[in-house]
Amino acid sequence: MSDSQIVELLSYLDSQPQPRIVMDKNYTIIAANSAYRAEYGDSLPLAGRHCYEVSHHFSRPCDEVGESCPLKLSAVTGRSQRVLHLHQTPRGEEHVDVELTPILNSSGEIAYYVEMIQTIRDASAQPSARGLVGRSTVFNNMLGLVERVAPSEASVLLLGESGTGKELLAQALHNASRRANKPYVVVDCSGLTESLFESELFGYEKGAFTGATQRKHGLVESASGGTLFLDEVGDIPLNLQVKLLRLLETGTYRRVGGVEPLRADFRLVSATHRDLKKMVEQESFRKDLYYRISTFPIHLPSLSDRREDVPLLAATLLARINPERKLNLHPNALAQLKLYDFPGNIRELRNILERASLMTDSETILPEHLCLESVESKPLEQVISPTIVPLEEAEQHYLQWAATNHQGDRKALAKTLGISERTLYRKLHT
Repeated sequence: MSDSQIVELLSYLDSQPQPRIVMDKNYTIIAANSAYRAEYGDSLPLAGRHCYEVSHHFSRPCDEVGESCPLKLSAVTGRSQRVLHLHQTPRGEEHVDVELTPILNSSGEIAYYVEMIQTIRDASAQPSARGLVGRSTVFNNMLGLVERVAPSEASVLLLGESGTGKELLAQALHNASRRANKPYVVVDCSGLTESLFESELFGYEKGAFTGATQRKHGLVESASGGTLFLDEVGDIPLNLQVKLLRLLETGTYRRVGGVEPLRADFRLVSATHRDLKKMVEQESFRKDLYYRISTFPIHLPSLSDRREDVPLLAATLLARINPERKLNLHPNALAQLKLYDFPGNIRELRNILERASLMTDSETILPEHLCLESVESKPLEQVISPTIVPLEEAEQHYLQWAATNHQGDRKALAKTLGISERTLYRKLHT
């Protein structure tokens, strides 16, 4: 690529509203457009620095420290790559959607890479007053699927145990879709009786039945142009599933007591804690309906599968439960939470913390304030994350495990670890 072509490329990028940078094959930033500088730049010049230095504060390429590097993948495949990363920004660490495109020279070889970055607004890697919160690998993988499917019209099926946050994820899907400015309507399928199903979903005409004194718009009509979220879709009785199937297949419906077919216009998101595949095998859920609603399934991990998110989730929930008190967890209390299995997932964690906030008379929640069904001492290999994490994070996991499992006092533990009691206290409270 000639100098004039590089100038043209940089001029074009600077006219784009999305944050973009140009890099060479050695991860060196050639230039950044004004949108990138405004959104992700720091006080230092960007040109000449490595992308991993700016984005991650790493001293090596991110693929060498456990991250999925789009440049490395593109160099191997020769194609564009898209990944979800945690990036360092002026606002702290944030989830970003990274899309990298190789630029070929006249010989057909990769000469440069253009990287476009977009912050995910409905997920946070820091304590947040709203939305999804997490930073674990399984959480990021789930979030990456959301970012891929959200702009499409594909039907999404959210699968996972109760309390894993399916409604929050459905809201995030809506917010990231092209229908974000239109209605988001939630239908609690577990609460719909046979007599209410059609009238609630499709509405009814005046005089359709006793008590129908005026026309009522149904939830399908209320969701027009937006998203219809069917929560606990697995609870719909078999004899009513055909009515939902007909709506999805024809895209039309009639109000109860009406004769005129109405056109439905919504993006469907469904959720359930049930094993729909097994229900299909048992003939308690229609196979044709299952394939209608599960174009793009997303599994939500249980809290026991994302233990490294427990401190972040706990801090977030404490702030949401009682923002005025500035509550915090004693390190030993946090260590107990990390060892707990949470059969009720995030919903149970919230209940535990809400009760604990009422039990403590100070701003610190102690182990005795937690009402856990049972916390068994787990082997160290079950406490440390199975994925490669920064050494500081691994040390923190180990120290919390040691503090919970050591039989002596804090002074004896520090002596066993070969550090001062003051150093142990400081490390446990970072």
